[in-house]
Amino acid sequence: MKINNIDDLINLKNKMQDKIDNRLKVNNAIKKHDVLICMGTGCVSSGSEKIKDVFIKMLEHRGISEKACIYSTGCFGFCKLGPIVVIYPEKTFYCQVGIKDVKDIVDEHLAEGKKVERLLYKSPGTKQVKEAIDSIPFFKKQQRIALRNCGVIDPESIEEYIGINGYFPLYKALTELNPQKVIEMIADSGLRGRGGGGFSTGLKWKYASQADSDEKFVICNADEGDPGAFMDRSILEGDPHSIIEAMSIAGYAIGADRGFIYVRAEYPIAVDRLEKAIEQARGYGLLGSDILGTGFNFSISLRLGAGAFVCGEETALIRSTMGKRGEPRPRPPFPAVSGLMDRPTLVNNVETLANIAIIIQNGPGWYSSTGTERSKGTKVFALAGQINNTGLIEVPMGTKLKAIIYDIGGGIPGGKKLKAVQTGGPSGGCIPDYYLDTPIDYESLSSIGSMMGSGGMIVLDETSCMVDVSKFYIEFSQDESCGKCTPCRVGTLRMLEILRRITGGEGQEEDLDELMELGEDIKESSLCGLGQTAPNPVLSTVRYFRDEYIAHIREKRCPAGVCSMKDGVTVETV
Repeated sequence: MKINNIDDLINLKNKMQDKIDNRLKVNNAIKKHDVLICMGTGCVSSGSEKIKDVFIKMLEHRGISEKACIYSTGCFGFCKLGPIVVIYPEKTFYCQVGIKDVKDIVDEHLAEGKKVERLLYKSPGTKQVKEAIDSIPFFKKQQRIALRNCGVIDPESIEEYIGINGYFPLYKALTELNPQKVIEMIADSGLRGRGGGGFSTGLKWKYASQADSDEKFVICNADEGDPGAFMDRSILEGDPHSIIEAMSIAGYAIGADRGFIYVRAEYPIAVDRLEKAIEQARGYGLLGSDILGTGFNFSISLRLGAGAFVCGEETALIRSTMGKRGEPRPRPPFPAVSGLMDRPTLVNNVETLANIAIIIQNGPGWYSSTGTERSKGTKVFALAGQINNTGLIEVPMGTKLKAIIYDIGGGIPGGKKLKAVQTGGPSGGCIPDYYLDTPIDYESLSSIGSMMGSGGMIVLDETSCMVDVSKFYIEFSQDESCGKCTPCRVGTLRMLEILRRITGGEGQEEDLDELMELGEDIKESSLCGLGQTAPNPVLSTVRYFRDEYIAHIREKRCPAGVCSMKDGVTVETV
């Protein structure tokens, strides 16, 4: 089926409307249940594919297949509790579902309308039971914009995406707005790049639009390499058409007719769903030539990355996209002027693009009404570490750290004390507990020695050694350095050697001064963002947790009992 015009799009949306409405709105006279089974990477690794198969077989065996439709969906976010099954229209949230539990859900819930209480969510500590997904504090305190469709639709169905207004923003851009107006809307929304830099998205689009060239490109940066980060992966797995639509809108805005999605090869589910989504969009005439009868042409291809962290830097990513070694180059010229094949190239990361269609749909004022004065909208975080509720969350910019850790995250397990929160991955810093009232936005985090980064957020309790934490991050950055520039290649190695001496009981007090001096030199003189931010975890821990460094050096003792010291108090490394 090819969608040639707005009437075709509307007809398909109307065809899907009843299905979507039944799923999202509680209907007292339930005629049929929608059973949504998480097929994100976490739940798939726990057996959710087999669970789906058993659901279908059990319904057939009971002869009640007409009472339920079984669907795959993307990540719900509450990864700790997978595999997750949500049943609509009641929105019943079943967690840690096993194959043996399927029979009870079919026999009791789908056949008799009775909840299977042992599979319902129970709050940490209080053990209070919550039935509906939107009554659980982990979800209740969030505001989902980039993740709006994850866990709601079948990511492998273009029809379901269209049923929730998918591709209507593209049609609006192509028929009601000229390219300049599209760029103005993105700029007026206040959207900033979610890949870590926080640069104005609208301004980046403007520069690419103004560049004079016979050919331009759009690249989606899906090279997500931060340890513990899976924001982009979850969007690609749960809502791939939102990225395809956003890239098409961006292509129209800057005058490009080709796009590339550079995605990590280690994301097989995301790659598979992107391939299917691209093929579906082509089949429906939403990619290719004369899209929606407007004369606009745009195509998208995939490029698989080999897992180099440095390829998250846009100039290194562009080189890798061309099949070359992934190394950064000096800027200017910036990619918006000279990028892929020396042509103007717009590079946006996945989360940034996930916001585009809904801004076009609802308007820039709607989007900018959320967030702070300089940081608009929401931010997705991978919440992990020593916290009760680990998973993927999305909160308005300006939300305080305390609210994330205790209201959404459920606090620290075992009654232990919070020591620090590490934000921004290898590029970020460690924030001590007395900064819990800090709002999450670009400027506030930068002012206390950390950064937003792509969205990693690791919670550390009193059992964590901050010297060891800083060593872990600098070791990662040193290992991932491309080696092109001396400050990053050699400087991070020197910092790592010092940290190894300190954690091994051989540190000297002058090492702290050397760490700080080295760190500042590396930040000032490195070629790309990897080196320029690599010292941040070390600099922030020396700044806020200097007493732990002193204990390692003077007393040859690790206060947290993590490091194996050669002298003084010796403990086993855990």
